[in-house]
Amino acid sequence: MAKLHFHYSTMNAGKSTLLLQAAHNYNERGMQTLLLTAALDSRAGPGMIGSRIGLSQPARTFDAETDLQALIAARLAEGPVACVFIDEAQFLTREQVWQLARVVDDLKLPVMAYGLRVDFRGALFPGSAALLALADVMREVRTICHCGRKATMVVRQGPDGQALRDGAQVQIGGNETYVSLCRRHWRQAMGDPAA
Repeated sequence: MAKLHFHYSTMNAGKSTLLLQAAHNYNERGMQTLLLTAALDSRAGPGMIGSRIGLSQPARTFDAETDLQALIAARLAEGPVACVFIDEAQFLTREQVWQLARVVDDLKLPVMAYGLRVDFRGALFPGSAALLALADVMREVRTICHCGRKATMVVRQGPDGQALRDGAQVQIGGNETYVSLCRRHWRQAMGDPAA
């Protein structure tokens, strides 16, 4: 039975690595997959899904205007697809998440979405909020804070290394910009006096 899966975490937990490994498992068994990634994140190169450990694969890109249901249906018309994989799923719109739910329900095709749960301010991304509401299966991909506890939050650092409290929700960056922390250390970094 096809399901909509949401694998979520903070930065640097290995979401893209897990996506690429799962897609490889399908391909190794002779099953075709469709890989999609957000057009606005080109850190691995345009139309590439890349992991920090050096794995990468080409992918089709989407933006807020992309009709994912139509894109996936058109790809299915070209030949069989065993599974759809989506990297940077936090950048999906609510409507795109509904489109993916329709792909699962109506086209009977499993969809595996990987993305961040919250931004640097502790707020849900719109795509993540919709996935948390609609996904059939949710899995937390864990990483750790510098103290050894599970990291559930992320801070965005300014040029001086201090945590930023304001700014646009989306700013593409890696280890030079973001640090994953447990909630307690995130509160400290954000200036919560009780932390």
